[in-house]
Amino acid sequence: MLFYDSMHHIIIADDQINPLAFPLPSQTELHQELSTMILSSSGWRKVFAKSGDEEDAGCEVSNPSAMLTALAALALARKLGVPSAQKEAVRTGKYANSEIQTTILVGLDARPTGRILGDIVCRTLTALGCKVRYLFICAAPQIMADCNLHPNEADAFFYVSASHNPIGHNGFKFGKDGGVYSLAEADELAEIYKDILTQESGAPSYLQHLTETMDPTLYRKVLEQVDYERTRSLERYETFVLTTAAKSTDASDHDRFRQGLLQAHQKEALSVLGELNGSARSASIDKHLLSSLGLKVMLINNRPGDVVHAIVPEGENLELCRTTLEELYAKDHSYRLGYVPDNDGDRGNLVYISEQSGKAHILEAQSVFALVVLAELSQTRLQNPEKLLATVVNGPTSMRIEHIAQAFDAEVFRCEVGESNVVELARMKREQGYLVPVLGEGSNGGNITHPAKVRDPLNTLLSLVKLLRNRDIAKLWFLALGKQVPRFITLDSLIASLPVYTTTGSFSKEGKMQVKQSHRILKNRYEVLFLSDWELRKNELSAMGICSYTIFQTEGTNSYEGMGEAFRHGAFNGGYKVALKNKDGVITDYLWMRGSKTEPVFRVVVDCQGDDESRYEYLLAWHRSLIQRADEA
Repeated sequence: MLFYDSMHHIIIADDQINPLAFPLPSQTELHQELSTMILSSSGWRKVFAKSGDEEDAGCEVSNPSAMLTALAALALARKLGVPSAQKEAVRTGKYANSEIQTTILVGLDARPTGRILGDIVCRTLTALGCKVRYLFICAAPQIMADCNLHPNEADAFFYVSASHNPIGHNGFKFGKDGGVYSLAEADELAEIYKDILTQESGAPSYLQHLTETMDPTLYRKVLEQVDYERTRSLERYETFVLTTAAKSTDASDHDRFRQGLLQAHQKEALSVLGELNGSARSASIDKHLLSSLGLKVMLINNRPGDVVHAIVPEGENLELCRTTLEELYAKDHSYRLGYVPDNDGDRGNLVYISEQSGKAHILEAQSVFALVVLAELSQTRLQNPEKLLATVVNGPTSMRIEHIAQAFDAEVFRCEVGESNVVELARMKREQGYLVPVLGEGSNGGNITHPAKVRDPLNTLLSLVKLLRNRDIAKLWFLALGKQVPRFITLDSLIASLPVYTTTGSFSKEGKMQVKQSHRILKNRYEVLFLSDWELRKNELSAMGICSYTIFQTEGTNSYEGMGEAFRHGAFNGGYKVALKNKDGVITDYLWMRGSKTEPVFRVVVDCQGDDESRYEYLLAWHRSLIQRADEA
């Protein structure tokens, strides 16, 4: 029997067709397929499209890819202690029954291959004896909000997604209690997975047998409950977003927050455009929630799967939103904000109308993050005048954040790139007595607003709405700068007030390189070349006001100050930053690099104080030259 998604009438699955009923792939085929998969704490990713083309929008996957998916479900079940997932059960086909049933929350983004992968995951987990709560297509922040608010109702979540990667990619995110697994937990799961694939040749036939012979009513019940589970999850998600925005779990505070914005928008209308690009946000609460706060909302490309341009919400992929917002503003001046999410909907970058020109502009990722940090630190400082205050960011976040934090007497703590790293470091700082209301990865515009443990464009939008509609929040910022508070708080005035930096876009051409050397060799060679170049360029750098430097190397939640292998560990693949200082020892610029753990690219960022393009171009060319020469040496 075919089961359909009632929201968009999309096929979920056919309970009578087992997606694992195919000739078993050989161990060689499985290992070849595994060799193309990236396993990191941020998620496991590969090209799942059957053709192998990362731009293929087809829904078919190969048999080896299908089996890798089922084995991922087995690995998670084993990590959670499910009896039928243990090695002895796989070897003998027998396992001890358990009265305590493990519950796993499953969802997926809107990629074409996601539906077959979701079917495999849910069917396999059900056959292993797990209780599966299937949300089908849902935004990543939704599934995480559900298990953040109600951790007792999900031992873990399994989310099928490749986030911002091209449409032919897919992958898996795992976590619990509202966030992805910590580095240690993610490593444990990855080791279990690799152990199954290398040492248990009978695992594929075991899973095939389990899914073929299980009671068909068990899986039918999972599919019958999709609408109920999703409706309940959407309600929880809305509650959680209001909790985050109002900084309170009290329903009466949520009502006051809602009523305050309703009244503000009755006085001065504000409209928002969402260009959803067929993402999982198309099945989320966006329109309902924002409308309930008095905003007028228009959504386009808001059917899951209607992907009309490349997925990563950067550069030219924001152009459709920009031009559409400009057209809307010409007819209705209340349209001032637009957003575009990635496919799983945990990140959304913005466009805005400049009221000075009436034109729409793309707000760069670092500026989006800076405005959100400004809003959340200001709001928290107003509520807590004396408490220790901090934010946590990744290595390539622009130093403009330090300037913003200083205005609110807040500290900035840095760690390696990766959602799990900033979340974990923020948790550690809270245990030390700090309030950490906002954290994240400014390098891609992704803010995480406490108590959320994942990025969310709705939180981003509401931070900006609070800046525009709560005068006290913006006023504290302008006063801290020693500036006159504008009579009317606008995005133009807020953006103009930000510290000025010139920064490489994470997804720009200049921000990516291909390297062939190992991270260990590359960094060792880079350092030798840097020391040599430093002597050769001393006069040029001095003329730019650069007199000294410090090296920072980040691994997980740790940041080490110093050059050389003594400050690198493990696979030597953490973040590496050359912080450049003026004559007073103040950092004015930095050169940063790190190999991506979710994509086969080497990322580079240069951050320069001020708007001197020639200075920025000089440092970027030097940095890229050092990497290229280190790679070729």
